[in-house]
Amino acid sequence: MASRQSQLIKTGPLAPFFVVCLLFLLGGCSSSETSHQFAGPTMGTSYHVTLIAAELPKGLDRQIADVLEDINQQMSTYRDNSLLMQFNRAPLGEPFRLSVDLMNVLVLAGDIYRQTEGAFDPTVGPLVNLWGFGPDYHEDQVPDGEAITALVKGLGFDGVLLDSATTEATRLEDISLDLSAIAKGYAADKVAELLRDHGINRYMVEVGGEMALSGKNSRNTPWKIAIEKPVTGVRDVQQIVAFTDVGVATSGDYRNYFEKDGKRYSHTLDPRTGYPISHNLASVTVAAQSSALADGLATAFMVMGTEKALAFAEAHSIAIMTLSKTESGFEAGYSSAFMPYLEEAN
Repeated sequence: MASRQSQLIKTGPLAPFFVVCLLFLLGGCSSSETSHQFAGPTMGTSYHVTLIAAELPKGLDRQIADVLEDINQQMSTYRDNSLLMQFNRAPLGEPFRLSVDLMNVLVLAGDIYRQTEGAFDPTVGPLVNLWGFGPDYHEDQVPDGEAITALVKGLGFDGVLLDSATTEATRLEDISLDLSAIAKGYAADKVAELLRDHGINRYMVEVGGEMALSGKNSRNTPWKIAIEKPVTGVRDVQQIVAFTDVGVATSGDYRNYFEKDGKRYSHTLDPRTGYPISHNLASVTVAAQSSALADGLATAFMVMGTEKALAFAEAHSIAIMTLSKTESGFEAGYSSAFMPYLEEAN
């Protein structure tokens, strides 16, 4: 039996799909402002923050780490005592008090769920565990078809009732939420919010590959980011893109998968069928008004596949870049809204 690729993912979320291109560090800063970097582990992956400022607030590094720890404690499925896991165990029909952050994420997740007609579904957690891609580790195996069908029937964000006014949520059905496809983006947004509260408006925040970017880098140009070529075991640049004042996320199927009897099974599951995706879309990059929104949409687009993702993005004026597998390599596709980011990089 072939071993699972990228064992890191069995203990936490996926490693970044971005190769952060530090071109901006090659130029000097102005005499009054300096480039500062912070990095560390979080949410089963890592974070990197680069900001441009004349001086830093005292203890900013600890404040950043505290923000990330707080989000992790609220939204992790790898911590049995997280607020999310407490909600997943709440009795059916009884309102459960959430934090403002967790409510914000669930409201956004519900919006994406409905907009994408279930391609993004945060109730997919039990299905993820059944396939062995979640916290409940088991050896690589293809689940029984009847078990998959039974689980799919129980999925759906309509099984959650949200009351933003009281910050309460109610499980109407026996569902279990998994926010791994949106929480890292939200964490990046929260760090960005912290920086803005300190009057810092030039930054690049990256959490597990999801990004929040604002202002310009130390060379006074947009932040240049390298989109990774979606090849297993290889870290190479496919495309340089320039971003500012936007949230960016990439999703792909080439790092987390297993092989069984000569067939490859991706970690990206279609919650509508219960099975891993089997189309030729290898990765998709999304730019949106927040990193959390880009994070959730990127997952939905991976489920949709190239043609449907590009059509959806075009119809809703969403900036996306797709990389699809071909016999000779990869073919890039772009929505109209993504083109300015390419032009800025040239």
